[in-house]
Amino acid sequence: MNISCCKELNYFLKFIISASFLGVYVVCNMPFVQAQNPLITDQFTADPSARVFGDRVYVYPSHDIPCTEERGRRGWFCMEDYHVFSSSNLKDWTDHGVIVSQEQVKWANTDTYSMWAPDCIEKEGRYYFYFPTIIRDTVKYWKGYGIGVAVAERPEGPFTIQPEPMKNVKGIDPNVFIDKDGQAYLYWSAGHIYGARLDDNMLEIIGQPKVLKELPPLESGLKEGPYMIGRNGMYYLTYPHVENKTERLEYAVGDNPLGPFEVKGVIMDEHASGCWTNHHSMIEFNKQWYLFYHHNDLSPDFDKNRSIRVDSLFFNKDGSIQKVIPTLRGVGLTNATDEIQIDRYSQISNEGVTISFLDTLDRFKGWKTVLSKKGAWLKYNAVDFGESELTDVYVKASSKTGGTIEIRHSEKGSLVAEMEVPKGDEWKTVKTTTQALKSGAKDLFITLKEGSIITIDWIRFE
Repeated sequence: MNISCCKELNYFLKFIISASFLGVYVVCNMPFVQAQNPLITDQFTADPSARVFGDRVYVYPSHDIPCTEERGRRGWFCMEDYHVFSSSNLKDWTDHGVIVSQEQVKWANTDTYSMWAPDCIEKEGRYYFYFPTIIRDTVKYWKGYGIGVAVAERPEGPFTIQPEPMKNVKGIDPNVFIDKDGQAYLYWSAGHIYGARLDDNMLEIIGQPKVLKELPPLESGLKEGPYMIGRNGMYYLTYPHVENKTERLEYAVGDNPLGPFEVKGVIMDEHASGCWTNHHSMIEFNKQWYLFYHHNDLSPDFDKNRSIRVDSLFFNKDGSIQKVIPTLRGVGLTNATDEIQIDRYSQISNEGVTISFLDTLDRFKGWKTVLSKKGAWLKYNAVDFGESELTDVYVKASSKTGGTIEIRHSEKGSLVAEMEVPKGDEWKTVKTTTQALKSGAKDLFITLKEGSIITIDWIRFE
C-alpha cells in the first residue's frame, strides 16, 4: 500500500461516501495522503477527535513516536506534538502539519512526552483546541496532568496557546460538547470520568467538576476517553472501558449532558490483536454517522504506536447503537484509476491469502497481498469505474514461478481480465485489456487461477 504525496494537484475527484453523496475536492498546497484503514500511513496517529467544520472533516489525533533513551520512556507512550488532518470525502487526507508542540507549552514538563488525546471545537467562529500534558514540577499521574487550551481563527490554525492550564481540571482526554442552547460542557478522565459546564469564554469551568458515577465502577476496570454526542434529544456519553483485559468502546445514555446516565452497551469489542487501548470519536457527515478509532496496524508488535481508522456507524430505531465491526476496507469509494490497495480487502477466502508488509524495516510503505493457493480469492468492494470507458488494467506483482490471476466483478461473474504474471523475483507492472467492464460502482474479485504464489502490490484501471 503506497502513500500518494503531492504538493500541488489541480484535479477533481468524483466520489461517494457510503453510497450517500457526490462531491468534488480541490487540493491545496499541503502534503496529500491516501488510505483506507488506517487513514494515515506516513506516521503514527492515535486518539482521533473528528469534527465537521464547514464541508470538511477535521481529525485531531495524538501523535505516537518511538521512544528512545533520550526522549520519553522506553516501552511506553511517547507523544510530543499534534498534527491536524482534513478531508472532504473521508478518503483523501491533507496533513496540515504540527499545530501544537510540547516545546511551545511553557507550563509543560517536556521530559515526559505526554501530549495525550486532544479535542477541538468551534464556537462563534473561533476554534478551541484542548490538550492534556503533565505540568512542570509535578510527578503524580492524575494530579500531574493539566489540560491546556489553544485558540485559532481557522480549524488548522495557527493556534495561540493559553499561558496556563485550565483551573480546577486535572486529568487527561478532554472532550467538549456544545448543546443546542449554546451551553458548552467539558468532559475528561482521571480514574473516573468527570464533567463540568464551560464558561462562555471556553477557557474555564463553572463550579466544581462532577463525577459521572453511573458508569462502570473503578473496580471493574479503567475508564477514560469520554466523548459526548447529542441525537434526537438523547445524550450519549461514550468511553473506552477495560471490562476484561483490554479496552472496548461502550456507551451510556441520559436526558441531560451531566447525567444521570444509564449504561446501554458496547460500540466496539476489544481488538482481537490484543491492542490494549482504543479511543474514539463519532460524527455525522453528509447524513451518515461514522466512528473514528485507533488500532496498531502499522506496529503489530508494539501497541504504543497506533494508527487511526474510520468505519460507518448505525443507530437502531430505538436509539441504540449497532456494534461496529472493524474493517480494513474502511469507508467510501475507491477510484478505479487510482492504485487500488487490495491488501485493504473486504473479504478473503479461508485459505491461500495472506497480507504482509512490503518492507518490514519501513512499515510506512504499507502492505502486499500474497495469493498462495489455486482458487484463493480476495474481494475489494466499492470501486468507482465512473462513466468513461476504461480499457486497460495494470497490476504491480511478482512471482518466482509465474502464474495467472483473474479479475471479475463478482465471484462467479463475467471475466474482466486475465493477467499473466511473468516468472521472476522483481516487481513488474503487467498490463492487459479489459473485458465486460461496466461503469459505476462495482466490486472486484481477484483469484489465483494458475501458479503457486503471486504477490500483488496494487491494481489500477485506465
